[in-house]
Amino acid sequence: MSAQDDLPREWMGGLDRARGNDCSQITTPTGKSSLGEYNHHLPLGDSCETLEPSIIETGPLFPLMETKLYKRRWLMLFTFSVYSMSNAFMWLQYGIISNIFMRFYNIGTLAIDWLSMIYFLTYIPFILPVMWALDNRGIRYVVLVGSAFNCIGAWIKTSTAHPDMFAMTFLGQFVCSVATVFILGIPSRLASLWFGQQEVSTACSIGVLGNQMGIAIGFLVPPILVPNVDDINELAHHIRIMFYISAGVATIIFILVVIVFQERPEIPPTQAQAQARSIPPDEYSYTASILRLLRNKPFMLLVVSYGLNVGCFYAVSTLLNRMIIEHYPGEEVNAGRIGLTIVIAGMVGSLICGIWLDKTKTYKQTTLLVYLLSLIGMLVYAFTLNLGHLWVVFITAGVLGFFMTGYLPLGFEFAVELTYPESEGTSSGLLNCSAQIFGIIFTISQGKIIDRWGTLAGNIFLCLFLLIGSVMTGFIKADLRRQRANLQAESQTASSTGSESSVQDYGATACSSPWQRQS
Repeated sequence: MSAQDDLPREWMGGLDRARGNDCSQITTPTGKSSLGEYNHHLPLGDSCETLEPSIIETGPLFPLMETKLYKRRWLMLFTFSVYSMSNAFMWLQYGIISNIFMRFYNIGTLAIDWLSMIYFLTYIPFILPVMWALDNRGIRYVVLVGSAFNCIGAWIKTSTAHPDMFAMTFLGQFVCSVATVFILGIPSRLASLWFGQQEVSTACSIGVLGNQMGIAIGFLVPPILVPNVDDINELAHHIRIMFYISAGVATIIFILVVIVFQERPEIPPTQAQAQARSIPPDEYSYTASILRLLRNKPFMLLVVSYGLNVGCFYAVSTLLNRMIIEHYPGEEVNAGRIGLTIVIAGMVGSLICGIWLDKTKTYKQTTLLVYLLSLIGMLVYAFTLNLGHLWVVFITAGVLGFFMTGYLPLGFEFAVELTYPESEGTSSGLLNCSAQIFGIIFTISQGKIIDRWGTLAGNIFLCLFLLIGSVMTGFIKADLRRQRANLQAESQTASSTGSESSVQDYGATACSSPWQRQS
């Protein structure tokens, strides 16, 4: 990182002064008035390939402002990622050794599955108030409250290492699940608030990686910390150690959030954020924003298709131990390693997809391709699971994870494009709500299918819905509003100056957003 990252970028007037600036640090106005102020234009077209929008909405005039990229943006991203990691670990710490906890608490398969599904169920009623808080109270408030819930839930579970304490451990898991509502919609908002336009998709992917890293640790560590021993007292001792480690880490992370996490940089990273800060709060209606999103047909298609894909991932993650143990008895540790392989491969996929989007902006094409490859990966995994070779399962699970988990940041960023200029937290919240609903449906349904007809039938069940999701993704109209607005801004700027140099000066801003609504 160069020293210029901390140098403020100002528009001092005149096209020549904009020459050579990096679009990750400065965005471009749509047109300049005689008073040195700039008009905002919001073209609403069907594709980012054309400069002829069907509608142009002209908003209020705002002066261009100073922008700056802070090096501490990476500290904000790291802090959020480790917080998300801690919470995701506690989601899977029961499910990956479900057979051990079923024997320890003397419960059935549905009860142990609900220790994971409570994360999905809690999200549905709480997401609307949390999205409201994100828009009206700010990102620091949401992250702080969420990390507090995460810490409290972890400490509740430290007293549950006893066969008669299932109700209490369910309470602790419920409190941790509340923290999830304060996590899943943050990556796209955090990226927009702190990062430049040429790194926003990558930053969103890294934010998602924190959650995936927690899932990876949740697959790997519990089978190691809690071996499948016969003595209940010894088993309780191992469980207690795992719970105390989780609580200690959650406490450290909560303190880190209190000390480190900030609401937003003093100087915005882009002109989009600079303009957004000038919007009077009374001009934004949270309810009206929700209604506009619900009437946005391309976005609603994405909401359903995203929910189908991620819901399948949740079901596979929750039931992985049962699927592996059915074909490979006594392989609890390898079940965790297979889960780890899924997530590590997915983390690589997420990062690659984020970088690819920053470079190409091919949102629909990339999303559709990754969706189809997720379907193929699920089919291969389903038909090779029972071959009796664990090394085959590792390979097929890795391929499945690379595409299915790599899809997560794609959905977030595609939603931002389709819903521009609505709040990123609202659009990602609705995506995650869909994922939680389908996660519950798929986990319960696949679990019952596995109990009656085996794992192959359960996995084919998921493949059918991935096929439906792929078809729905193909029907999404690529109404990339943010991209159209940027290209229109470039075109209008070139036309207003009537000079070739102006095109060169503003050409670098085709990928940046001139306006983005933030609270």
